[in-house]
Parts: sequence; structure tokens; C-alpha cells
Amino acid sequence: MNLLAIGCSYKTTPVEVRERLAFKDEQLPRAHTELSAGFDCEAVILSTCNRVELYVGCTVDAESPTRAPGSLDAECISEFLADFHHLPVSSVRPHLYIHRQEEAVRHLFRVAASLDSMIVGEGQIAGQVKKAYEWAVRDDSVGPLLHALFRRARQVARRARTETGISLGHVSVSSAAVDYVKQVFDHFGDKTILVIGAGKMGELTLKHLRQLKPRRIWVTNRSPEKAQSVARGCGGEAMPWEKLDDLLARADIVLSTTGAAEPIVTRKRYEPIAARRTGGPLVVLDIAVPRDFDPSIHDGDRTCLFNIDDLKRIREATLADRLKHIEPAEAIVQQETKAFLKDWSRRRNGPVIARLTQDFDSKRREVLRELLGKLNGKLSDEDRRHIEGAFRLLTNRLLHGPISALTEETHGGGGYALLDAMRKLFRLQE
Repeated sequence: MNLLAIGCSYKTTPVEVRERLAFKDEQLPRAHTELSAGFDCEAVILSTCNRVELYVGCTVDAESPTRAPGSLDAECISEFLADFHHLPVSSVRPHLYIHRQEEAVRHLFRVAASLDSMIVGEGQIAGQVKKAYEWAVRDDSVGPLLHALFRRARQVARRARTETGISLGHVSVSSAAVDYVKQVFDHFGDKTILVIGAGKMGELTLKHLRQLKPRRIWVTNRSPEKAQSVARGCGGEAMPWEKLDDLLARADIVLSTTGAAEPIVTRKRYEPIAARRTGGPLVVLDIAVPRDFDPSIHDGDRTCLFNIDDLKRIREATLADRLKHIEPAEAIVQQETKAFLKDWSRRRNGPVIARLTQDFDSKRREVLRELLGKLNGKLSDEDRRHIEGAFRLLTNRLLHGPISALTEETHGGGGYALLDAMRKLFRLQE
């Protein structure tokens, strides 16, 4: 296995540099072709808003090696990345990290498991890794090594997500708002959502709230045109601003994001509204800055008010809880890395080990046949079993050293010279 991972991420590189190194979808076919053909290698390009990484690899066939170890030149591939984007390599190289062999495997597995993400446990990166692999397959730049590696990366991501709590909870303000609403109500088919205002954050939060499938959505705004626009986008109904008090008295969930300079619902205004309410509790998600609702109306029973700072605290608590699961997720990555290297070593060394074992076994049987022929009639059946067992044990002990050395050398990132030496020492060539 000859594997390199070269790239940059939010950890190493300013966003303005990452933007210049990013690959657009329409650029990927040419990039994959030039990279794989130019370096005679397999290639997968992972390009997201937070990272740009090139995974390049080649295999050394156990029967007929065609490539010397180390022939994938990290500096040349760094130059390819810079040249492709028409940038001087001197401005790119300081931002790049390089992972080789086992470290490259581990790095991809950590990326796929979202352990290397800006927000630990975010689920988007696993899909991005999958898409990068599928694009490379489409562009015919993937061979046996990267096929096996990226398929294993998907398995690692799945294990981290299902066997640890690293992806539990939501970490955006809008999704945290919905999580809170779901703690108050256990069903939404009879609920009414009132949207006040038309801010961008409100539209994103409304998108999450719509997934709850409420009975209806009302939208009100000082501008009737804006109310109509938001209502059309969410399948809701535009309502007159002048009826805000009536709407608050009948709503179950309020999403407010007006951008007004002063609170639009003071405690004095809200008290008669609360007296008119006859249904269940009212949940107010006040994500406006400055705030739209007087915080003193919150009583934790009939009226539950959450503002942007409250929702950010929920988000931070979720993140803190995820951090507790990093260690078991890292253990999965380490376990899967070792398993992948072991599997790949078995695949690469298997033919040589099988032929070596067969050769030793053939010679053992030949020598044993000659010996037992000379002692014919002088041995009991038990004696024959002891002698055959002793020869078999000797063969196994002789083979243990070379096979173990080959496996250990491969896990250390080499093994090519040793594999070739074993062929020559034991005359295993075709």
C-alpha cells in the first residue's frame, strides 16, 4: 500500500485560501483525470467549505510489483494542487498537511466520523465523503485501494454514529428551537404556528418547524407584501398585523424575528392576551435581536419564552455533551484503522504467504516420505504420528518468523523490499 492524504482544512488555512483551492463540481472530472493519469495512481478529491483534500494511492501487486515504494511524491502532488488553481506553490505549500500510509487511513476515518469537523459529530461530512468517492468512481480514478478505503470509511462513520452519542442532539440555533418545542408538545397535528416578521434566521427555523407538520401556519408582518411572500414559501396564511393580539391568544407556537428596535410585546400588552387564552401552553421562540418579547412574560407553565441566548445555551450544552463521546469514537477509528491495515496486508501478502506455505509443506512431505520409507517396518503407528507432528511443528516455527516480519513491516508502511526479498530467498518467482 502506498497512500497519501494531502490537503488543508479550517484548522490550518484561512477561508480565503480554502476558497481558492476548492474544486467546483464541474472541475472534478478534469482534476481526477489529470491527477490519476499524471501520477499513475488512484485519486479521490474531497472538497467542502471546511476542507480540500487529495487522497492518492497505488498498490504493489504481490506477484509482480511495478512501482517502487515512495514514488508518490508529496511535493509534486502539492504542486499539482497549486498549478490546477493557477496559484504559486509557495503560497499554497505552507497551508498543507501530509499524511502517509497508516496516518492517511486514520485521518480519513476521523474525517468521516466527524471527529475532525468544526462541529464534532455533525452528520454532513459523512455524506460529503461518500459523494467524493462516488464522483471519483464516476471519473474512473478509483482502484482497489481507494475502493476498499472509502468503503471502510463509510463503515467507520456508521459505527461512530450508532455506537456512541457523538451525533446526538442538534447544534444549530434553529434546530435547538425545534428540539425545545418537541419537549413541550408530543404531537403537532392540531397546533397553530404564528410567525411574526420575516428574518433569515426565522425562515430557517420555520423550515425546521414545518417538518413537525402543524395544522396551520399564520404569518404576520407590518408589511403585508412580506407576510404574503413568507406565507407562500411555507404554505401558510398571511394575517393582518393589526390582529396580532388575537393571533397570540389563539396560537400554540410563536416564532418571532422582526428586527424591531423595541419589544413589540411588553408585559403590559401580554397580560390581557394571556387571560384570553383557553388552550394549552404557549411556546414563544424569540430569535430577534433586539428581542421582540419582554422576557418577564415567561412563567415556565402557561407561557414558555426562549430567546436567542437561551437557544445558544442549549446548543452549547449539546456540544459539551458530544465531547464526552469523542474518546469511544476515537477508539472505533483506531480499531478500524488496524483492521483495515490487517485486511489489506492479508490481501497483498496472501498469495506469497500461500505459496511459501505450500512450498514448505511440499518439502516437508517429501523429506518425511523418504525418512518413513527408510524406517519402514521399524515404527509403530504412534511413532509415525509423533514424527509427522514434529515435522509439522518445525515447519510452522520456521514459517512464523518470515510471515510475522512481513506483516509487521507492512503495518509500518513498508514491506515492499521484504516481500521481494522473500520471493528471491525462497525461490517463489513464477
